[in-house]
Amino acid sequence: MADVKFSKEHEWITIDGDTGTVGITPYAQEQLGDVVYVELPETGKEFDKDAEVAVVESVKAASEIYTPVAGEIVAANGDLEDNPGTINSDPLAAGWIFKIKLSDPSQLDGLLDEAAYNDYIGDLD
Repeated sequence: MADVKFSKEHEWITIDGDTGTVGITPYAQEQLGDVVYVELPETGKEFDKDAEVAVVESVKAASEIYTPVAGEIVAANGDLEDNPGTINSDPLAAGWIFKIKLSDPSQLDGLLDEAAYNDYIGDLD
């Protein structure tokens, strides 16, 4: 997954042109347990980097989802409303949460690549 960047808040982002697709990492999903509800962001809203955008609730806890970059929400994964467990089964693909049009692509430079993220979570255990 060379094109994936990660935040220290356990979100991932992939980039296609000027749009990023964001979800939570498998590590975050494992910490949460079985996801039972996802509160999705509203399309058209703009957020600053690291702003709370969505909420994922599991049988263990609720967790805020932050945007790793600033921009405008251009899509939300409506499939998660009926099937929030998709985050459990496929957090890095079908379990994406939102798409955001980047307002400052240079913010991607502050995120971790896969190796750095794996080192980071290795230090958490």
